[in-house]
Amino acid sequence: MSKKGLGRGLNALIPEVSQNKEIPGNSIKQISVNKIRPNPYQPRKVFSTESLEDLAQSIEQHGIVQPIVVREIDGGYELVAGERRLRACKMTNLSKMPAVIQEFSEKEVAEIALIENLQREDLNIIEEAEAYKTLIEDFGFSQEQLAQRLGKSRSGLTNTLRLLNLSKDVKHLVMNDKLTAGQVRPLLSLADEEQFFVAKEILSKGLNSRQVEQLCNKLKKKGKGTKKERNIDPNIKEAEEVLMEKIGVNVKIKGNNKKGKIEIKYYEQGDLNRILDMFHDKG
Repeated sequence: MSKKGLGRGLNALIPEVSQNKEIPGNSIKQISVNKIRPNPYQPRKVFSTESLEDLAQSIEQHGIVQPIVVREIDGGYELVAGERRLRACKMTNLSKMPAVIQEFSEKEVAEIALIENLQREDLNIIEEAEAYKTLIEDFGFSQEQLAQRLGKSRSGLTNTLRLLNLSKDVKHLVMNDKLTAGQVRPLLSLADEEQFFVAKEILSKGLNSRQVEQLCNKLKKKGKGTKKERNIDPNIKEAEEVLMEKIGVNVKIKGNNKKGKIEIKYYEQGDLNRILDMFHDKG
């Protein structure tokens, strides 16, 4: 994702720390590194040791060019933006570092942590999905609102969230850059043990996304590995996909030629309200 693709960037949330604007000297304070607690909403879980060591060396030689952003809390400070700078600074002999102290709500702290990483393109797809989930479940964003805020498509955000349904082992491989999102998406229809089997096949044989999809289809045809076996009529499957594209959530159609039912799975109250509004609009 490009920086321009983000709907509401860091400059909107932290205007005083815009990269294109000089920060007034009197707004920057030197604060003790030991008094800064990490951002609890930091979505990034994997940090490159080599990259941090390079940054630490640069800090020792040139100092910290851009101050971190913190908020005051419980007699100390909580990091809002600048995780890599803080980690690298702790690897040096510096006891203090420059910081801009501002007031932020919990919601803003979580949003800034996500946007900062998206702008740097630092997050892997699982970390990104976990961050979306936090903003939706803990801070009341609907998927539609979050997609607009980040400048993403609604369907793209939904597809990213679906990756959280992968098994723990497969998610771990994605987080460590062993597998790509494209390679693992077809695994979502498989049981956990079969997901890991296919993941090992990808690693050992270097399968691309299309080959993974073919392997998953073979497993499902053999009656193995599916989370729930469903003999789906191609017309029903097409109807499901049309409905999912229209309303943006998972849809299952179950039944026969005479009768059946449509199951719509929504992920938060905002989804339900949006779907109901769609039906109301039709009169």
